[in-house]
Amino acid sequence: MIRKEKLEELKSYIEELKTIKTEILQSESQFLTIEKARYYLNNGKTITREQIKKQNQDGSAALILPVTKTGKIVLVVEPRIGSKKTVAVGLPAGYIEKNENPLTSAKRELKEETGYVCSRYYLLAKYYQDPGISRAYNYAYLGLEAEKKETQSLDPGEFVRFLECDYEEALELIKLGFIEDLQAQFALEKAKQYLLTR
Repeated sequence: MIRKEKLEELKSYIEELKTIKTEILQSESQFLTIEKARYYLNNGKTITREQIKKQNQDGSAALILPVTKTGKIVLVVEPRIGSKKTVAVGLPAGYIEKNENPLTSAKRELKEETGYVCSRYYLLAKYYQDPGISRAYNYAYLGLEAEKKETQSLDPGEFVRFLECDYEEALELIKLGFIEDLQAQFALEKAKQYLLTR
């Protein structure tokens, strides 16, 4: 059972980072573009589809499930305005920059968002985010022996809190509705065999 003080810490981060008012500034975006194309199928038919591009790239991302030397998982809490709560609990993640190795991206995002660094990394899975509207391809990593070595190095307008919890507590946070991000749930499930045999 998750400790009461850990749950209170998480709730305080959610309260701090939730959206309380929205003001639409513009309806067009320099970050997102929609590309419309006609596709010619091998069966002689054609289809027209739209795809989302992010900063003129496909939006591929890397995420990491960091585990400390004492077996704690490092979760992040950050604004996610597309969610009903406007705040999400999940794992450190970010876009893969042009010509960047996915593992390099995962390491960079972990250090920037939390200040943690791992000594060993394992690829848990590779998968498409939503191939119906995007070419984005994601990579999920397990990072072992995570240690807090630096302070956060966040971009302007980026607000991230983090906390350590046991694997069982992370699973409970899924059941309680705090971790609703499918990618975080997927990584936690993929890492189960390692994490439960420590």
